[in-house]
Amino acid sequence: MVYLPPLRLTGATILRDGEMQRRSLGLADGRIAPGPFPEVDLGGFLLMPGIVDLCFDAPAGGSAALSRALQAAGRTAAAAGITTGFLAQGWSWEGGPRAPARAAAVGAELARTRQSLAADLRLRLDCETHLTDSGAALLSMIEAAGGGYVVFRDTAERAEEAWHADPAGFALRAWAAGRTPEEHLAAAAAARGRAREVPRHLCRLAEAFDRLGLVYGSHGDADGETREGFAMIGARVADCPATRKAAAAAHAMMNPVLLPADGIAGPGECPRRDLIRQGLCDALVSAGRPGALAEAAFALVEQGILTLPRAWALISARPAEILRMPDRGALTPGLRSDVVAVNAESRAVEAVIAGGRLTHLAGEAARRFQNQPRALAVAAE
Repeated sequence: MVYLPPLRLTGATILRDGEMQRRSLGLADGRIAPGPFPEVDLGGFLLMPGIVDLCFDAPAGGSAALSRALQAAGRTAAAAGITTGFLAQGWSWEGGPRAPARAAAVGAELARTRQSLAADLRLRLDCETHLTDSGAALLSMIEAAGGGYVVFRDTAERAEEAWHADPAGFALRAWAAGRTPEEHLAAAAAARGRAREVPRHLCRLAEAFDRLGLVYGSHGDADGETREGFAMIGARVADCPATRKAAAAAHAMMNPVLLPADGIAGPGECPRRDLIRQGLCDALVSAGRPGALAEAAFALVEQGILTLPRAWALISARPAEILRMPDRGALTPGLRSDVVAVNAESRAVEAVIAGGRLTHLAGEAARRFQNQPRALAVAAE
């Protein structure tokens, strides 16, 4: 794919400088740019900054199919308005699709194909705390993959509880890893046997991540003490904390809190809505359902919890800031031209431009772009 030719998107309502404005938006050479360019009329649309998802599901499938799976993941991201996504890939004792070998394969293929994908997909590693003998391999893989984002998590300590609470689910995870349930439980016990090595292991990794300039955090913190412990070694991002106490502790320490978007747009009670209302959420993540991000942003507006600029910031500007990506997350001249065109009536994502490339086009937006033949001709090359 190549850049769209210089264009000006007119007639739409645009999120700019923290407010919805009626103005045009110029694009040239992959950037937001001023200029008297040929126009595409997008009256009736909202133009929003591209979505930045810090927990996009890594693709399934064997190594032979990995390239095709990544291409499909890019298209899935684009259709949901995601222009930057961090693939959540395990680095765990659990083996199978969460094994270190699988992570290395995903990282290598991502580095090779990233420029051809419909979204800027990068690597997020869900790093098991008890895998204490893999530090050197982990760092080598991250460097080979060109960096990424790391989230510490501990599944070994809860494995026996999971075995008793949901034997069928535990068995499915074991079989996915090529083990019997008994073998899977034994692998968890072996990981727990390294508990005394964990603090020093995490400190060594944290020092290395700081040298590499990586952002890192922890997943599913159960309480404030756990969050404080991770914050002390530099793991500042509180990814999907399990309790309000953990989220409140993160907020008090000025650690960014990420929450899953799924369920926010649904009926009934949703504790995540309460956390957002209380100011205890800095960004939303898809965590398995990409379309939930845009849905959640509009739902927060309809529920009277946030204005549209503040709600959309949870899926664009704020995650970009958290991952230190100053070139995206806003429709400001000079930044990457990551743009999502949302039908103002249906709230459907109908056009997506990622880094100056037209990556998704549907519905009424497709008809509008067809009135600018040069744009579609170049986009199709």
